[in-house]
Amino acid sequence: MALSGVRVLELAGLAPAPLCGMILADFGAQVVRVDRTPRSAVATDVQGRGKRSLALNLKRPPGAAALRRLCCRADVLIEPFRHGVMEKLGLGPEVILQENPRLIYARLTGFGQAGKYARSAGHDINYLALSGVLSKLGRKDENPYPPVNLLADFAGGGVMCAMGIVTALYERTRSGKGQIIDASMVEGVAYLSSFLWKSQNLGLWNRPRGENLLDSGAPFYETYKTFDGKFMAVGAIEPQFYEQLIKGLGLDSDKLPSQLSFSDWPEMKKKFASIFAEKTQAEWCSIFDNTDACVTPVLSFDEVASHQHNKQRSSFIKNDQEEISPRPAPLLSRTPAVPSFKRDPFIGEHTEEILLEYGFTKEEIAKLYSDKVIEVSKPKANL
Repeated sequence: MALSGVRVLELAGLAPAPLCGMILADFGAQVVRVDRTPRSAVATDVQGRGKRSLALNLKRPPGAAALRRLCCRADVLIEPFRHGVMEKLGLGPEVILQENPRLIYARLTGFGQAGKYARSAGHDINYLALSGVLSKLGRKDENPYPPVNLLADFAGGGVMCAMGIVTALYERTRSGKGQIIDASMVEGVAYLSSFLWKSQNLGLWNRPRGENLLDSGAPFYETYKTFDGKFMAVGAIEPQFYEQLIKGLGLDSDKLPSQLSFSDWPEMKKKFASIFAEKTQAEWCSIFDNTDACVTPVLSFDEVASHQHNKQRSSFIKNDQEEISPRPAPLLSRTPAVPSFKRDPFIGEHTEEILLEYGFTKEEIAKLYSDKVIEVSKPKANL
């Protein structure tokens, strides 16, 4: 796989960092999740695919020293804590990179390593708000609302951080040097929204939120409820596609207002809604499939893996526990991702084997265990 041989240490955290680590693992990296100890009753990482777990108490000096040794043999460190936490532990980049100048030290936070909010708590909705993007999301006459926690946490956070890591790894092949990645979710989601910024002079966003072409204002870029309580998604922007939409709905374009007549959009929405409500989702699929009307079914998680298109591409995979999830993307032709089908690791499941791989002796491991600096999930582990 593309990242085979790359050693990654991922300090356990909430959703964005685990996604970043999982992406790297899916594409071949050897990812070790460094879990906290004493551990919580419930593991919060549901994106542990392909990772191994080492349980280590970083608040104890021997635990921090152990992580420093691990970093000496690693290629990447992913840390998800607020600014200053790693420095307090004696694990800041100025210390770690001095010992391993080739390390990619990725710092994934909501607000970044500097600025007014750098030490503040926050979540996806807060980062999305500060980026400006949240102001664009929402229907007419409603408050702005986030599309669950996908944009800032995962797109602007986990995915952008993974891109930064791969970019830094590539640069290291020429310079031989590692570097620090300051991955701010505010800036990541703002960068993701570059089209919104650069298209402002095109007239796409001149009207209030929820009244524009792409933000639920247009009747031809909207979702509609079907007779059986399901939904169809319509994205017939271009005139030739809009014409096929009108045809599929059984309407005559000569008897309708112009497609871009903003004042008629509310009434056209009502007309489209009443027509879509007359047939089931399956009936609309039979009408619009194999056309360029840009009309597709809104699939639930229960339906998506069995849809013909997704089945033909094997877009969804099932692990050993029969859990369905998306196949890693994008699909590389020579070195595609080969995701693990094993269950996610238990906290501390691989503590001993990881420490051995990273150069610790059995005696050192036994000392760490007896001092309660490390934990293992197997009571009968040979320590």
